[in-house]
Amino acid sequence: MDQEAFEAAVRRYWVVREGQAQKQRESGTLDAGLRGAVTGGAHMDAMAELMESIFIDAGFAPSSISRHSAVELPGYFRPEKKWDLVVVHGDALAAAIEFKSQVGPSFGNNYNNRTEEAIGNAVDIWTAYREGRFGTVRPWLGYLFLLEEAPGSTKPVRVKQPFFEVDHIFLDAS
Repeated sequence: MDQEAFEAAVRRYWVVREGQAQKQRESGTLDAGLRGAVTGGAHMDAMAELMESIFIDAGFAPSSISRHSAVELPGYFRPEKKWDLVVVHGDALAAAIEFKSQVGPSFGNNYNNRTEEAIGNAVDIWTAYREGRFGTVRPWLGYLFLLEEAPGSTKPVRVKQPFFEVDHIFLDAS
């Protein structure tokens, strides 16, 4: 992936996001807070298109890549989960990718939720893989997270350690 293509995808994210927010303002039915900019979907499409092109450039047939439909994969702890991009080669899952973004103001709580979600999804699909749901080739999992650079996302967070010490890597980290 080249830097220019990635930067163009990030710019498109912001354009689509603003367009969705404007559409909601014009309709008169507004989601709470900043949700109106993302509930219309499509704000991460440029990232998904970029990732799809990487798989095609690597030799995967476009027909082996699914977005928007046929993106359900069985889990181990739940019947299925919809991924944002799925690549199937023959009878094996080659890749499953999730695309998420976060824009202020509640960076701390939302980031914790996204972290728990990513870890839970990974545990679920790796367990399903171990149990033979996706063929014998170990699939590639991806989680592309676009985080707004803002004071709330760059300032160090306070860490409480009432009983046990937090890993030092989290001290003074944003």
